[in-house]
Amino acid sequence: MDRLADGEHENERIVLSLLNSVESDGARSQRRIAAELGIALGLVNAYLKRCVKKGLVKVHDAPARRYAYYLTPQGFAEKSRLTVQYLSYSFSFFRHAKQDCARAFEAAKARGFTRLLLAGRSDLAEIAILCAVEVGMTIVAVVDPAAEAATFVGIDVVASYADVSGAYDAVVVTDLTHADETFSAAVAACGADRVLAPALLGLRASAPAGGAS
Repeated sequence: MDRLADGEHENERIVLSLLNSVESDGARSQRRIAAELGIALGLVNAYLKRCVKKGLVKVHDAPARRYAYYLTPQGFAEKSRLTVQYLSYSFSFFRHAKQDCARAFEAAKARGFTRLLLAGRSDLAEIAILCAVEVGMTIVAVVDPAAEAATFVGIDVVASYADVSGAYDAVVVTDLTHADETFSAAVAACGADRVLAPALLGLRASAPAGGAS
C-alpha cells in the first residue's frame, strides 16, 4: 500500500472528523475539537482555515471573543462524499493492516519481544492493539508527541519514550502521516534492533516478515 496514499487517507479522515464536529456543534472551541479528534490544537486551526478557504465551512463571531462555525451546502456534500470514500477505504485498509500487524508481531515474538510500545496514534495503532490481543502480545503504551488525549483504545498515551512507566521490549511504528520521522525517533530512543514496522508503511527497514532489522 502506497504511503502517500495512506497520508492522503489520514488527511481526509481528519477533514471528515472536523466536518462532523462542526455539524454537531459549531460553537465548541478549537481546543475541545482537538481533544475529541486527538490531534494538536494548531492542526485543528490549520484544517479549519483550509476548510473555510475551500468554502466547506463558514465562520461567524460569537460572544466572549470566540467563533462559531457551520457547514455550507458544499461542506455537507463533501462530508457525504468523504464518508462513503472513507468507509470503502476502511474495509480494505483494515484487512491489509491486520495482516501486516500480525506479521510484525510474529517477527517480534521470534526475537523474544512480548511487551511493545506503539509509536503513533492512528487507525493503524487501533488495529495493532486489537491484533495484539489476539496473538497474546502486551501493548504497554502509545507514544505520540502530538496526542493530547491520555488514553487511546484503553491504552496509555505518552508524549515521549522517557514518559513510559512500564517495561517494554520493542517499538512498533504505527504513525501513518510521519512514519519516517517516527521510525527515526524510535531508533534513536531504543536502537534499531528494537524497532519494527508493518510492511504497509514502506519503511526502509521493513522486512517481508513485517519487522525492522
